[in-house]
Amino acid sequence: MSIEVENLTKVYGSQKAVDGISFTAGKGVLGFLGPNGAGKSTTMKILTGFIPQTSGTARVNGYDVAAQSLEVRRHIGYLPESNPLYTDMYVKEALTFVAGLHRLYQPQKRIAEIIEQTGLGPEQHKLIGQLSKGYRQRVGLAQAILHNPEVLVLDEPTSGLDPNQLVGIRQLITELGQTKTVILSTHIMQEVEAVCNRVVIINKGKIVADDDLASLTSAYGESSLEKVFIRLTNP
Repeated sequence: MSIEVENLTKVYGSQKAVDGISFTAGKGVLGFLGPNGAGKSTTMKILTGFIPQTSGTARVNGYDVAAQSLEVRRHIGYLPESNPLYTDMYVKEALTFVAGLHRLYQPQKRIAEIIEQTGLGPEQHKLIGQLSKGYRQRVGLAQAILHNPEVLVLDEPTSGLDPNQLVGIRQLITELGQTKTVILSTHIMQEVEAVCNRVVIINKGKIVADDDLASLTSAYGESSLEKVFIRLTNP
């Protein structure tokens, strides 16, 4: 498995943001769902090495996120919800900068591939600050996949996009899931139903469901993932 999480806990003062969760993820798109404050972003930050866990273990491609953080970062791509970008840089300039950080071999060739894959061709010579939100999300995704990581962690990658932008980003995530392990956090249930192979639902720091979509809706006798989600997060 590309991701292995066992008894992972994160405590802030007296509050357990993540409470002893365990799950695994392999190739495909895993929907990581939960209401606000459930522990989703905290788990993602631990997996990507941004914050340490209080206890438990997490591995990415066999590397321990605490003891081998640098190796984890080499094998993972992360798009945070805030999508931090250098808005005063041009798109291609920003990707060249990121390629340099990763010390990529033949960086311009790889940048050209990623620009085509993410549909950034018409915008590549524009300032990032002048782009629409949809294209900024594409730049964030381009940065996350530039070094061709085996694992991608995407936190609300389609938040605030219009319907046309949604289609393009969802299609790209689906394509990436064919060869990579993708963890996708979102509040949009239709998005999960469209792109995810499996779903993990977390509530108040604990995992309350972990199954494929069909099995999950069948087990609870509901007609949609949204109804299952509401039922599990409002007991």
